[in-house]
Amino acid sequence: MTRGTFISFEGGEGAGKSTQIRRLAERLKADGADVVLTREPGGSPGAEQIRDLILNGDVDRWSPVTETLLMYAARRDHIERVIRPALDRGAIVLCDRFADSTRAYQGAGGEAPISLIKALEEQVLGGTTPDLTLIFDIPAEVGLKRALARGGEARFEAKGLAFHQRLGEAFLEIARREPQRCVVIEADDAIDAVWADVWDAVSTRLGL
Repeated sequence: MTRGTFISFEGGEGAGKSTQIRRLAERLKADGADVVLTREPGGSPGAEQIRDLILNGDVDRWSPVTETLLMYAARRDHIERVIRPALDRGAIVLCDRFADSTRAYQGAGGEAPISLIKALEEQVLGGTTPDLTLIFDIPAEVGLKRALARGGEARFEAKGLAFHQRLGEAFLEIARREPQRCVVIEADDAIDAVWADVWDAVSTRLGL
């Protein structure tokens, strides 16, 4: 059986990833595709429990290193129980965040050692990496305003503008280093215009 396709959506807070990934899932399902829509942290029952630990509580509840370890514990369970089985049966996996978010949030944002993150990637991912990553780029102040308008302050949304500016720069650097995998989507635009760019990237790069 042909291996499935793995597409990840990345970007800072308030970039509109969740809206667009749901729209892509609906479009692909309408075309008859077997689609698995999932997210990180989370995506499997065990990983969702770890998600609650990571996202809730005081802003300084965890150090960047502890956050990194928690993220990768959740990611391993997610890969084993959801992502790999779906890819093995030939499905299209759409994941709202994956390993690039750890590099950006805990690495660039929190200054966790990149050597630790690389070692975890090698040991935990086991070659399970996206075929295509869409990186939603939006000015940090715009994204934060959108995110806070949704209500409440999650731990990462409360980390301040400078933190989120580092995230944006980190995501763009990932895209520059891996242009064969990554496509930057200008997210500070109307929803339909962003969707047009998303579909163009997916259909062009993967021939769907």
